Amino acid sequence: MRLTRTSEQAPVAEKPSLGLNRRQFLKSAGLATGGIAAASMLGAGMMRRAEATEVPHDAPTEVKRTICSHCAVGCGLYAEVQNGVWTGQEPAFDHPFNRGGHCAKGASLREVAHGDKRNKYPMKLEGGKWKRLSWEQAINEIGDQMLKIREESGPDSIYFMGSAKFSNEQSYLYRKLAAMWGTNNVDHSARICHSTTVAGVANTWGYGAQTNSFNDMHHSKLILFVGSNPSEAHPVAMQHVLEGKERGAKIIVVDPRFTRTAAKSDEYVHIRPGTDIPFIYGLLWHIFENGWEDKKFIDSRVYGMERIRDEAAKFNPEEVTNITGVSKEQMFRVAKMLAEHKPGTIVWCMGGTQHHIGNANTRSYCILQLALGNMGVVGGGTNIFRGHDNVQGATDFGLLFDNLPGYYGLTSGAWGHWSRVWDLPADWVASRFDQGEYLGQKPQTSAGIPCSRWHDGVLEDKTKIAQKDNIRLAFFWGQSVNTETRGREVREALNKMDTVVVVDPHPTMASVMPERKDGVYILPACTQFETYGSVTASNRSLQWRDKVIEPHFESLPDHTIMYKLAKKLGVEKEFCKHIQVNNDEPLVEDVTREFNRGMWTIGYTGQSPERLKEHQKNWGTFDFDSLEAPGGPCKGETYGLPWPCWGTPEMKHPGTQILYRTDREVRFGGGNFRARYGVEHNGTNILAEGSFSKGSEIQDGYPEFSDKMLKQLGWWDDLTGEEKAAAEGKNWKTDLSGGIQRVAIKHGCIPFGNAKARCIVWNFPDDIPLHREPLYTPRRDLVAKYPTYEDRMVARLPTLYKSIQDKDFSKDFPMILTSGRLVEYEGGGEETRSNPWLAELQQEMFIEMNPADAADRGVRSEDDVWVHSPEGAQIKVKVMVTPRVQPGECFMPYHFAGIFEGKSLVDKYPEGTVPYVQGESANTVLTYGYDVVTQMQETKTSLCQITKA
Repeated sequence: MRLTRTSEQAPVAEKPSLGLNRRQFLKSAGLATGGIAAASMLGAGMMRRAEATEVPHDAPTEVKRTICSHCAVGCGLYAEVQNGVWTGQEPAFDHPFNRGGHCAKGASLREVAHGDKRNKYPMKLEGGKWKRLSWEQAINEIGDQMLKIREESGPDSIYFMGSAKFSNEQSYLYRKLAAMWGTNNVDHSARICHSTTVAGVANTWGYGAQTNSFNDMHHSKLILFVGSNPSEAHPVAMQHVLEGKERGAKIIVVDPRFTRTAAKSDEYVHIRPGTDIPFIYGLLWHIFENGWEDKKFIDSRVYGMERIRDEAAKFNPEEVTNITGVSKEQMFRVAKMLAEHKPGTIVWCMGGTQHHIGNANTRSYCILQLALGNMGVVGGGTNIFRGHDNVQGATDFGLLFDNLPGYYGLTSGAWGHWSRVWDLPADWVASRFDQGEYLGQKPQTSAGIPCSRWHDGVLEDKTKIAQKDNIRLAFFWGQSVNTETRGREVREALNKMDTVVVVDPHPTMASVMPERKDGVYILPACTQFETYGSVTASNRSLQWRDKVIEPHFESLPDHTIMYKLAKKLGVEKEFCKHIQVNNDEPLVEDVTREFNRGMWTIGYTGQSPERLKEHQKNWGTFDFDSLEAPGGPCKGETYGLPWPCWGTPEMKHPGTQILYRTDREVRFGGGNFRARYGVEHNGTNILAEGSFSKGSEIQDGYPEFSDKMLKQLGWWDDLTGEEKAAAEGKNWKTDLSGGIQRVAIKHGCIPFGNAKARCIVWNFPDDIPLHREPLYTPRRDLVAKYPTYEDRMVARLPTLYKSIQDKDFSKDFPMILTSGRLVEYEGGGEETRSNPWLAELQQEMFIEMNPADAADRGVRSEDDVWVHSPEGAQIKVKVMVTPRVQPGECFMPYHFAGIFEGKSLVDKYPEGTVPYVQGESANTVLTYGYDVVTQMQETKTSLCQITKA
């Protein structure tokens, strides 16, 4: 029986029996058990708040629909509110993603909003003490400092660290604020989780996002996980995986560690960290050797597979075993399973992305799927699981050092497009930037500094960076610095800057790591449950959140804080020229409509607030397998209108559940690979041959649409007079009327053209995926054959490669170190370790090591050990002795902080904000290493030594 909520009012509770209500029970339980969760109910601050907001048992209950704020599965939630207090919650049994499922984090969401460990009012560090400020005073002081630095060092000396916890509207406004200030020094956590995915996948076939959906995996015949552990990182996604398994799908898990996901697999493959490309080429060796590739698909829809065939020939079974450790027999068995169980899908996460060759890893996964013909089909694709609730949306909206919203790049044409959307003179926008040129780069049209290396922007000799001066003030807005490697340098940079500004519901490590007594500000942002707007799930679906409760304490929504800053800096009129502002809060729906006017490249134009709200009201009408509504108000539409949702909202495009599928008309969500790179390469056609989406009037490959192409095809007069005026001299990406897109789709064509996916990415340092040994590799015998890059400039910073790899650290630091996620916590852990229900479940930072390595060092489970980095840092943690890691390899979770190289930082926190659980950060000892394209940090393969404490 399908459960569907039909009322937004919950029944009034009856008077409690037995003379004991829930609050009294929890009080007595806390006295009895003394646990963290129970004890939290007895804290003085929490007791005062409970008395002030006591809710009568029979108070009317209003039900709000919201979305979980943890990972990007996008689980629906019903929040029950009485007298303005969030008193209860239940997972939405009628939601098409989670269908009543919750993980530990989702089940404790109420505490995210009502938690007592939050920042309560603006503060600054003065003389080593936290001092309370008014909002006006805090904004004035920070703004004055920004303007002073701008005058002395230019706008690029301010760094805007953004957040994957922003809503779509807040993400868009934050990127716009950085543009109004005049800098591309803006970024967020996608840089250190899936930036190599976005770059590698987009440069293969057009868009750098999940191609199918969690629900679509119900139809897969095989699911291959590479460096992905959804049992802990995406637990509700795992229910979709197991649904597929119940229907007959084979599961293969490739991971250095035997994870909880591996426990559910049909085949577990251990590989040495950092050897993904030899593993993939080893599979392709068997596929090509046995003729298992999809020749028809390759001929019509893939460019450059012959180069891949030549490279794969170098990775015979013996070579693959030597590099990866995987036997010939297992490689053959896995390749045969892939060939015999189609459609198959591949899933990867940070185990594949967080490498200095991460972009090449992700391209290799795509190439495997192209060889097998698994793209553009139900049950196939690349299902890339994203880790924060809106990391997909924040990426899409240009919270990136090298892009504007919609992946428009930073060219003068891209700036011209967004200036038209904003209705601002392009000259005025350009005037906000530093007009100089540094190391051959002009600030407005060159990539900024990535968030993985903001600290190098502070510490590096300013003559060696491509901007006027070092970073002197940084906003750490909804992102914690303990998620970045090289902890000592992070702390040094926090010490050196003029000013540190933390904007967050919690203090985060940026406010407590610095060894300074002044110059740190904390601004209390409220949670996403105290505001509203849209959020994009991993599968590209947009979901609308209701506001559950009003902001707690003196916290404010992120977009309100942005507006206050814009007003102080004198750009508020430009910032919100066509956005209504009420009491310093930009109207969220107006922000949605503004980005609808500009996001043509990826189809964020059809999802109006009204359409998204209609989907939110009708969760239960969407099919659990297809995500399509068979009836009801949203009949024929895919849940959340996953992008691309082409044209204007009036066109009523249903959204695109599966990218690049040719068996559907474009107007119903069909399509093909994008013609993003021209029509030929080295004289060879790169458009599709004899392949096109259903109903296309051009029954072959074709380039992307422009005004000229419409005229050549004789379709120009299909535009209205108003559309013609807007479309003249424009293309499908820059025509603000949407007319070019409308006419292309009318004729069955997709606006971005119809090309082949490309195995050869000629604009990257390695045009095909090449194996390169990790910078900190234990296999010195392989360095000569598989060396890293020469040291080079990447974006604005000098970046080291060969000069690190040339040094042999393996004798003194023989253990391979990797890191990952726990089910109880998320990200840097400040929010989740401040949640008593989660803190109760996982109270210690630890390192996993194999029994053989533990015996060699004389340590047992729960002993204290020191983990030593080849770069000098060391951390003190508990040891967990377990065979789930191989001899010579070890694993640490990355969610902990509050202790730094053995010293507690508890006394640095503002009063009442210390998380329940503290621990050393794994990233304190994780080492240098950055992807050559995106500057992703290399956290999945380093070296360490472990000694008993």
